[in-house]
Amino acid sequence: MNIEPEDLPPAPDTTDSAPPPLSARQILFGIIRELAETVILALVLVFALQLVIRNFRVEGHSMDPNLHHGQYLVVDKLSYRLPFRLRPPRRGDVVIFVPPTAPNKDFVKRIIGLPGETVELRDGQVFINGDPLPNTFGAQLDRSSMAALTVPEDALFVLGDNRANSNDSRSWGTLSQEKVVGKAWVSYWPPETWGVITGDRPTAETTLKHWLANFIR
Repeated sequence: MNIEPEDLPPAPDTTDSAPPPLSARQILFGIIRELAETVILALVLVFALQLVIRNFRVEGHSMDPNLHHGQYLVVDKLSYRLPFRLRPPRRGDVVIFVPPTAPNKDFVKRIIGLPGETVELRDGQVFINGDPLPNTFGAQLDRSSMAALTVPEDALFVLGDNRANSNDSRSWGTLSQEKVVGKAWVSYWPPETWGVITGDRPTAETTLKHWLANFIR
């Protein structure tokens, strides 16, 4: 059956269906709301990041030749706080902590002795449970000695890499793990120091600059 045009229903009238234009006040309110949402989201992200990482500026020369005065690091605050101790502190880790002798200042040192281990220094050489500790991370050794000391549970024995110029566990004893802020993870300034910080190699061998130089060869 053919439907003649005059039998079709009339098209709906859309002349009045368009929304009215926004007023200047509504536009301004919308802009303010968008800005407020952006700021709140940024603050939430910043707060979340502060729970996981933070930056740290090296002060002094106690970690030469691996870390230098004025160098900036990214500190991993999360790993040591994972449930079930999935990533506990390890020997060689470079850590940021609050020292017992300066509660308003952060220090940076390297973990040498772990809980339950006996640490001893003889003429600059570190011994762990009677065995000499290889200097794989390239510390500058001195001639210091220290009687055997057993590290308590939930504590660490830390030393600076520049042994002759470091205020560390040789002076004030073991470090409570509660005082550890986090693990030094990445060096990001100055640019020539860009790279990860490992526990078993000098930082000069873990920079992007060093990697690129070996790759180009």
